[in-house]
Amino acid sequence: MAVPRRARIMVTMAAALGLTVGVSGCGADTAADAGSITLTVVATNYGDSVHKNSLGYWDRVGLAFQSTHPGIRVVTKVYPADTVDAKVAELVKRGKAPDIVQTGSYAEYASKGLLYSADELLSIPVQAGFVPSLAQAGEAQNAQYGLPFTASTRLLYYNKDLFQQAGLKPPTTWQELLVAARVLKAQGVKYPIAVPLGPEEAEAETLMWLLAGEGGYTDDAGSYDFTADANVSTLNWLKSNLVAEGLTGPVAPGKLNGSQALKAFVDGDAAMVNAPLSLMRQIEDSTLNVPYGTVPLPSRTGKTVPTMGTADWTIAFKQRGHREQIGQFLDFLYGDKYVTEQAAEYQLLPVTVTASNAMRADKRYRSLWNGLDTLTNMDLYPLSDTNWARVATAIRSKIGASVKPGGDPEAVLASIAKAAR
Repeated sequence: MAVPRRARIMVTMAAALGLTVGVSGCGADTAADAGSITLTVVATNYGDSVHKNSLGYWDRVGLAFQSTHPGIRVVTKVYPADTVDAKVAELVKRGKAPDIVQTGSYAEYASKGLLYSADELLSIPVQAGFVPSLAQAGEAQNAQYGLPFTASTRLLYYNKDLFQQAGLKPPTTWQELLVAARVLKAQGVKYPIAVPLGPEEAEAETLMWLLAGEGGYTDDAGSYDFTADANVSTLNWLKSNLVAEGLTGPVAPGKLNGSQALKAFVDGDAAMVNAPLSLMRQIEDSTLNVPYGTVPLPSRTGKTVPTMGTADWTIAFKQRGHREQIGQFLDFLYGDKYVTEQAAEYQLLPVTVTASNAMRADKRYRSLWNGLDTLTNMDLYPLSDTNWARVATAIRSKIGASVKPGGDPEAVLASIAKAAR
């Protein structure tokens, strides 16, 4: 997002939801700009109460871009993650689609033919520079429409003090995890391992466990395969061991949301939790500053398996016809400088191979190394499927019942599979 030459405009929306929107434009509406092209951008805010919103990042990119492309203005609005998709949908419905949107999905607009493909926008070096697993995840209908903007993965966080007091090492197999959780419970730890399968974001926790059990949401051909034997076995193991023995804490997994689980870890009440890289920032900002380590989520046998990953995307709408200018801006945006800056500021993973290699070799980014090591072996949500939003909703509402006492994992998975049809 760029800022005006004369002033930055901050618009505060005092509506019922109390949301803040940042608006920034490069250039002023004067005669001097009469021949310029204006690119409109809608972006997602990655900030929180401590690390402020993403406006500053887009300001820097926009100002630097305009200094070398004086004929192109960039006007950007930044919205919270939970409202940006609705805002974009509203603009598209009104026939006022932004040129560029940075958000969490792309498949629906791609299926309607509203987007430019990467081939139509990017220079060959930029398009070829994306981490392959992320570039592939952005494909729909045999073309790449989602350009990866940020990536993250989930790791198992463990409380170093609690593990040291119990004489434990980080687990690498499910059996080791089970033994560690039993020891921690015996020592009075409230949540030996927090397993959030509540309605907030159960699709993430679920996918992590299914991958660790050598299953997943889809088969090798990319088709949904919820009732695979490996998936049923994984949920039965969770139910019969961690949940049945009371090792997941006082709140049932189906009622425990991710934010609650992360807070329990930050507060020192949970010894283990699967969490995104951004938990590092949350811990650092906490007054308790719990000592922690990270490892990949243990697999059933210790075998290396794909790691659950997430990504946000940049998409470009055709409506205003600014293909050439959009391509120039995106080529600039995906330079290593700004890819690295975004990842480092918000504890995310870079989306290009060169930036990833540079950060892996730089000790300043040591806290991200375990995450960087997963980039070549990540399994993302099936975002290219236009049914994914409906399937994710089904997972959130149903999966917790699969591991409760008397729950039937196979029946629950079968009911989720119906949402995918």
